[in-house]
Amino acid sequence: MIILDENTRCIVQGATGKQGSFHTEQMLAYNTNIVAGTSPGKGGQKLGPVNIYNSVEEAKEENPDINASIIFIPAPFAKDAAFEAISQLDIVTIITEHIPVHDTMEIVEYAKKNDTIVIGPNTPGVITPGVGKLGIMPTHIFNKGNVGIVSRSGTLTYEVANQITNAGMGQSTCLGIGGDPVVGMDFADVLQRFEDDDGTDAMVMIGEIGGNAEENAAKFISKNISKPVVAYIAGVTAPPGKRMGHAGAIIEGESGTAKSKIAALEEAGVTVASAPSEIVKVIKDALK
Repeated sequence: MIILDENTRCIVQGATGKQGSFHTEQMLAYNTNIVAGTSPGKGGQKLGPVNIYNSVEEAKEENPDINASIIFIPAPFAKDAAFEAISQLDIVTIITEHIPVHDTMEIVEYAKKNDTIVIGPNTPGVITPGVGKLGIMPTHIFNKGNVGIVSRSGTLTYEVANQITNAGMGQSTCLGIGGDPVVGMDFADVLQRFEDDDGTDAMVMIGEIGGNAEENAAKFISKNISKPVVAYIAGVTAPPGKRMGHAGAIIEGESGTAKSKIAALEEAGVTVASAPSEIVKVIKDALK
């Protein structure tokens, strides 16, 4: 397992909103260690067993061992919430989508200065089966196992995890880096953690068109990763100049195409599946 373990103690920022309250209940139901929530002006209230505070600082005064946050704050206010969490915590997961790119750049820069891990924005989060989740993913498709998944796409993550589970295997940790052009953790950050993790024997990397994250990951894999990596790139048939789903998934010129990403990964020794349904077979062959 990586990032999320038995020592993770989390605060939910925006816990009393519609999304925040729903997913707090879901995370608690999965035994995630949610110890507090924030909602300015609603300090003193409770959400089930969770105490609500006006700020992260106020929550930390009563719960000094809080070390992680998950953010369900609307995009215009997400930067302030992220800065508040980054200044005091080790892990910050930003579920919010449509955060302006400039705001995200400032968030990522501030996180580097504070040595804080940022997952997202625009991410389904992170789940360690059997331990907990900081995110919005449906838990019934995950199973404890030895395959690490890192992905730019939420729904494809679920499809691949479900196929791995249905094949009688499971996941060590599954992490969505987010679909925006600028994100906190990138593929290389997560792959290195899987490489160093005794509980991960193989990795699945799910990419998509747009940007150069996958090409950068390929260079990193060729130099640093010894465990088997299986990749899948979504958007093979996407026409140039057309945005596909995520804000980050747009092809400009020759860079960012599925073809260029697949070529880079194959050159790095990664097996690239042509369909999500092939991934399980490739993993099984790699782990024989």
